[in-house]
Amino acid sequence: MRRLLGMSCLLLAFAISHSALAADSTMDPAVRSKAEHATEAGLKFLRSTQAENGSWSKSVGVTALALRAFLESPHAYRESDGDFITRPVKFLLAHVNKDGSISETNEERNYNTAVSVTALQATQNPKYADIIKKAQKFLEGLQLDESQGYKKDNKFYGGLSYGGDEKGPDLSNLYMNIEALRASGVSKDDPMLQKALTFISRCQNRSESNDQSWAGNDGGFIYMPGYSPNGGTTSYGGMTHAGLLSLMFAGADRNDPRVQAAYNWVRAHYTLDENPGAKDNQGLFYYYNVFAKSMHAYGDALIKDTKGGEHNWRNDLTNKLVSMQAGDGSWVNPYSKRWWEGDKNLATSWSVIALDVALQ
Repeated sequence: MRRLLGMSCLLLAFAISHSALAADSTMDPAVRSKAEHATEAGLKFLRSTQAENGSWSKSVGVTALALRAFLESPHAYRESDGDFITRPVKFLLAHVNKDGSISETNEERNYNTAVSVTALQATQNPKYADIIKKAQKFLEGLQLDESQGYKKDNKFYGGLSYGGDEKGPDLSNLYMNIEALRASGVSKDDPMLQKALTFISRCQNRSESNDQSWAGNDGGFIYMPGYSPNGGTTSYGGMTHAGLLSLMFAGADRNDPRVQAAYNWVRAHYTLDENPGAKDNQGLFYYYNVFAKSMHAYGDALIKDTKGGEHNWRNDLTNKLVSMQAGDGSWVNPYSKRWWEGDKNLATSWSVIALDVALQ
């Protein structure tokens, strides 16, 4: 029961209407058993690599993600379960700054604060409410809007970056930011989220809703307006799922044309063998993680691709992750170390969270 309540909070109101679909009927019993065993093995690996101070990889961000993996697992671990939970919580709290951020570095303040807020919220411990509230204010304050001299016609309007400057506002950081805000109770009607919709739309290859001249019409998403790390303005899997999820976080429903366009891109590029459209399979485990979240939020247990094939995404995701899990319970991106996916703690945390979502 604790787990269902916690995950309902994290995946938010737009997914609640579909929560009944997450019964065993949406995943084959044998596959569900494999997912549970893989999750257990992944958590066991993370227990073995946890530092004495409770951290993983000497990083606030990785620690928050690993902690979330435990809290959202079928066991629904809480601080009362032992120091393997209380120590990472203390590690995050030790990095709470006066400005409300939760980070050991100024360069990744948004990312670190966002994943820390989501993890602290998942503890369901009310004593962190003030810290979360201050962190929410910090996260909202990073947005590039009128308060920072940005007008709506600026392509960066509504976005934010790792540290909140204009050098690299991107969809990934925006998605992590608003996931944390929604998970911790911010309404979809919040002005910050409405401004975020402008930036989100400008990352989508959909000329009907994207006012940028480069916009195509395949419905997929790219990293930031006018730029894809895979060359030109090519849509790819990780960002398309992040864009789809961000649209729903910001209040767009399933019938919104932008949501439908993104979902149709997913249908046209359905695969778990790669991060579709990404160079050298960069961000593969990020893709698996946001794939699970967006598909759960969208609510369909089965995905019918554009060629007529029908896919149980929970079964497919589980089978793929199980096939890639090492004997010690860990995962690592064998194709690219970019974005820390050569770090077993990060890739394992992404994977366990994805399985946690699939098991709902």
